[in-house]
Amino acid sequence: MRRPLAGSVVLVTGAARGIGAHTARLAAARGARVALLGLEPDLLSAVAAELPGGPHAWYECDVADQPGLDRAIASTVEVLGGIDTVVANAGVANLGTVAVGPVDALVRTIEVNLIGVVRTVSATLPQVTARRGYYLLISSAAAFTVLPGMAAYCAAKAGVEQFGNALRLEVAHTGVRVGTAHPSWVDTDLVRDAAADLPTFRERLRRLPPPLNRYTTVDSCAGALVDAIERRRRRVYVPRSVAAVSALRTVALGPAVGAALRRAARTGVPAMEAELRAVGRSFGVHSTGSGAG
Repeated sequence: MRRPLAGSVVLVTGAARGIGAHTARLAAARGARVALLGLEPDLLSAVAAELPGGPHAWYECDVADQPGLDRAIASTVEVLGGIDTVVANAGVANLGTVAVGPVDALVRTIEVNLIGVVRTVSATLPQVTARRGYYLLISSAAAFTVLPGMAAYCAAKAGVEQFGNALRLEVAHTGVRVGTAHPSWVDTDLVRDAAADLPTFRERLRRLPPPLNRYTTVDSCAGALVDAIERRRRRVYVPRSVAAVSALRTVALGPAVGAALRRAARTGVPAMEAELRAVGRSFGVHSTGSGAG
């Protein structure tokens, strides 16, 4: 059953660029009033200014900072009257293996991608419960697939999936619904930065089996997310064929596939670590607030 977004309030974290910004645009185009949270005020302001309808609001906010997040939520409620839907989208991806990457970069990736989701839900739950609303927590295909160099990212996204599974049960009696989204590679700054910095990343992507060896456009991903909001879906896969990968996760994470990955990693990981040392950064150049510079 589709629930039109017209007149509802949708809060999006990580809304300055990429998936978050495009999701905000599409939600506003369908009549929602949107609150945009992120770390880049100039971009947030520009996105908010182009949204149709309104009123809309934007707040500079780090999802890992609970007091700042609480202030942004309180201001959203004051300006827009409440919150119907939360898209917990803010995310970063560190460059580096556990051996080569600084521990602070590994921790920051988990802090934003997983702990940030937990903090966002905690801060908004009273408002969403009051409106019997909906959460869409942005996990990833990385919740049930693995590649070297993505340890913290995969751990965080798997955590988001399981957090969503438990939260769904905890709030079912209140009328609140919870969905998790699992995109594969989306053509965002985050993915482009990794491809630009690491030739081994591009080579690994090329060798993956379909559908994991292809990019999805940001527009297609955002469209799937907004459709999921209107239908309050339990799971969203982008592209849809990623659902088959999820269903076969015991195979993807099993000994046969693991053996193939280990063989490739024997040469691939040292090459990647050499590239990482040459890059000299822990995050892509567009990862604001993550130690990128």
